[in-house]
Amino acid sequence: MSSKYSESGVDIDAAGKAMKGIGRMVKATWGKEVLSEIGNFGGLFALPAGYTEPVLVSSADGVGTKLKLAFMTGRHNTVGEDLVNHCVNDILVQGAEPMFFLDYFGCGRLEPGIVEAVVEGLARGCENNGCALIGGETAEMPGFYKEGEYDIAGCIVGIIEKEKVIDGKKIRPGDSVWAFPSSGLHTNGYSLARKIVFEDENLGVQDEIPGTDGIVADLLLQVHRSYLPEIRSMRAIVDIRGLAHITGGGLIDNIPRVLPEGCSVRIDRSSWNVPPLFEYFREKGGVSDREMHRVFNMGVGMVAILPSADDILVKTGDYRWKPFKIGEITEGPGDVALA
Repeated sequence: MSSKYSESGVDIDAAGKAMKGIGRMVKATWGKEVLSEIGNFGGLFALPAGYTEPVLVSSADGVGTKLKLAFMTGRHNTVGEDLVNHCVNDILVQGAEPMFFLDYFGCGRLEPGIVEAVVEGLARGCENNGCALIGGETAEMPGFYKEGEYDIAGCIVGIIEKEKVIDGKKIRPGDSVWAFPSSGLHTNGYSLARKIVFEDENLGVQDEIPGTDGIVADLLLQVHRSYLPEIRSMRAIVDIRGLAHITGGGLIDNIPRVLPEGCSVRIDRSSWNVPPLFEYFREKGGVSDREMHRVFNMGVGMVAILPSADDILVKTGDYRWKPFKIGEITEGPGDVALA
């Protein structure tokens, strides 16, 4: 039945169809801690037992212009996973375990199939990280977004024992800096990457990127990795003094965020092979070396700072992606030196 509201561009029935389609996926992320139901005004979550002084850690983020690749390719089932993994990594820096996640989906015209695809990624990310998807908001705003486009954002809440919070205060000169490899751009640097690929080089989403072994769509939509299992394994065997999620700002801006006063970082650029994708951006975009290290992650997704005495022991952890040493902490004003 038509209505004045639907004539204005808002289809309430479409929203209802979308909710019916995502219910099963959402509930697959729930454990006994979830006390609410789909459609409640607020999500209820019981704090897990076993904590003496529990500290809640929260973060909110988006996916940025990586979404433009989803629009161009019609691939909508991975950007939700990007969002969850990004948020998980952000609270992981303090050592927190994820508990629950809420999402926001805004669009000009609601298409149930696209909503379901996005939620598929959100649910997969939550399930893989042991995190409950307990609520969200779907907003249909005609005239606000371009046809076929949308935005997503998310909020995560995790938990950690107060005495186990990782805050960087124990970092000292002489400590080692270790890195976990990224899967590509993750969720940062896409505005520059898209300009180089589509405007400067005039490539299409199905074209191969020269010097790499993949096409534009595959390489630029690689899912942002979650390092939760890696940090769990590392923390079980060594003393992690600091963690940095390498997002916007790269190594240069993100590592200093966790350094105490009087500490700087020296990064040895020869300690790892920068993936060909980033070398392509450097060459075709004419981007300076320092700007590359501020815009892109350069193949490093997460950095861990530990005592140098743990350099041998840290290699024995159970990792999907093995860490490698990239530098050391030095005395200084809190900056990053690329050597």
